[in-house]
Amino acid sequence: MEMSMRYPHCGETVSAVAQTSKSAVSQVSKPACRAEADQVPIWKSAIRQVWKPALRTIAVFITIAAAQFARADSPSITAVLNNSETVLGQPVQLEIQITGAPDAEATEEILADGLEIHRTGSSQRIEMRNLKLTSSVIYDYTILPLRAGRFTIPPQTIRAGGKLLQTPQLTLNVADLPGRSSGGQPSRGAQSQPASASELVFAELIVPKKVAYVGEIVPVQIRMGFDARVHPRLVEPPEITGQGFTAQKLQQSGENLETINGRPYDVVTFKSAIAAARAGKFEIGPAKAKAQVVVPRTRSAPRSRARSPFDLFDLDDPFSDPFFSNPFSQLAERREVEVKSEPVALEVKPLPPNAPPSFSGAIGNFTMATDAKPKSVQVGDPITVTTTISGRGNFDRVNAPETENERGWHKYPPSSKFKQDDEVGISGTKTFETVLAPNERKQSLPTLAFSYFDPVKEQYVTLRSEPIAITVQGGPATANVATSQPGSSPPATAAKPNSPAPVTTKPQDILYQLTERPRAVESFEPVYTQRVFWAAQLIPLLALIGFAGWKIRRAKIDNREAWRIAALQHEAAELMHKLRRNDASPREYYAEASRAVRVKTALASGGREIDPNMVDAETAADAFKLNGDSRDRLRRLFEQSDEWQYSGAHNGPGRISRENRREVLELIENLRA
Repeated sequence: MEMSMRYPHCGETVSAVAQTSKSAVSQVSKPACRAEADQVPIWKSAIRQVWKPALRTIAVFITIAAAQFARADSPSITAVLNNSETVLGQPVQLEIQITGAPDAEATEEILADGLEIHRTGSSQRIEMRNLKLTSSVIYDYTILPLRAGRFTIPPQTIRAGGKLLQTPQLTLNVADLPGRSSGGQPSRGAQSQPASASELVFAELIVPKKVAYVGEIVPVQIRMGFDARVHPRLVEPPEITGQGFTAQKLQQSGENLETINGRPYDVVTFKSAIAAARAGKFEIGPAKAKAQVVVPRTRSAPRSRARSPFDLFDLDDPFSDPFFSNPFSQLAERREVEVKSEPVALEVKPLPPNAPPSFSGAIGNFTMATDAKPKSVQVGDPITVTTTISGRGNFDRVNAPETENERGWHKYPPSSKFKQDDEVGISGTKTFETVLAPNERKQSLPTLAFSYFDPVKEQYVTLRSEPIAITVQGGPATANVATSQPGSSPPATAAKPNSPAPVTTKPQDILYQLTERPRAVESFEPVYTQRVFWAAQLIPLLALIGFAGWKIRRAKIDNREAWRIAALQHEAAELMHKLRRNDASPREYYAEASRAVRVKTALASGGREIDPNMVDAETAADAFKLNGDSRDRLRRLFEQSDEWQYSGAHNGPGRISRENRREVLELIENLRA
């Protein structure tokens, strides 16, 4: 008994022997088992004890898994609508899913009063969850309502896996189209013409204003609709054609599904802004774009027109004619169509006269806020004045505010940055930073003025900053020098105590009065040995040396002037060559252009030697005797050069147009004394 529990395999041997002879078991089997147990290693017996339960577990798991795979789930069926409410002309999708019966077949058409339901496709889905394999077949149906009301989709019976399955009853609510009348629908005879691909798209240009001013920013909107069944793709982005105005880059702002005249359309919206360049009456648009749409090819045996849901509902359906005889055919082709809107009329008025001096072309509605840091400085220290202009309008024409009184101040060119609040940059905030340095003691900053034209009020508006108190310490160094007035006597010097008395000289006696000049003593000494002779020779010698020095200096001056003129001419030629090459950045271009003007001014100075580095716009304009227009253009050139050189930024665009480069080059070439 003890050996059987410890060594099961020996127990099996003992049992086999016991059937033959029980007496032999008691005498022979026990020693044999004990001997065999002594011969088996302990580690082998441990492995046997671990592996046998593991093998039994694996066998049980395989048996259960095989049973799970072998057992098929009972078939089931579901039916669901993607939307339980719709409007006339807008189809709804029905999905019937059969699980556990891959050989089940659904009907091609479902009969329902007031609805036309056709099967449009099928798909198969295989899923595995917790080692459980599930197979499903999905049938898709398109439901087209023929009239408004509440409709019931009856249950459908489908044979699956030897069983009859039934779908649940579904309800669909159909609303009437807004503004639709019962009559006035075109007859079927009028709908017999095939629909073209261009009828499946539309474009609409929306301009909210009919009257605007020159330079005023007018927001525009382009709506492009595509039939939801044609899978559109834009080949070229839309553009607004026309003359007399400029348009900003279009920005796509949204895409949604809309029902128009009973058809679902994918409507894409683009936003932009236009600004008229001159006064007059213009036509904005049309807006054009090219798109590709997917349309089914015509079948040789098209579906009967009597089965068309659009014919039953008296709708103009392109899918009911030969062009779309099979809307769900797997054979389709892509066609290119042009989407074009109608033009929109716009009247543009000129700006009224008598614009304020600080008006730079800004049109819209703006507000201004000003701040300065630091507010306590020394004479000559910089103060940064930050001006924020917010609102809605043409921010590209919004320049830094003008300083109304610059006396006692040194002003540096301002820098600017713009933050837009919408897609096209009509609304936003433009911030200017201007550095002012006081040349004397001041108690407040100068007033800043910004003017714009309000198109609603139809008048100019000037905004002025509030006085900002500051503290300026220090001042220019002054010397208090005491000057004596004419006719005043010098101050008397007090006599020092214990000083000796002044010594008085005794006046001399009266000298003898001569009655004649004494005669000179004549000598036979040569003249050249006399000092007077050599002293007299110094006069012509010094004159000769002075003349020679004057000639040498004159020659050097002429030579230096020639070298200076030659160097200036060479520099001017190099600068003009760089300007004509037209490959420099805006900062380099304006620096070279202003330098060319300074060099040409120095060359035109004639006898006056002018340092090119000291030439400003007024000096150059006076040297070339420019009129008012040319003088203003030259002044703007120097201002733009200073903005790029000292501020590192520019109020206008970040690059120079070809037209601006041509004007600058033409201005410099026409500078002649």
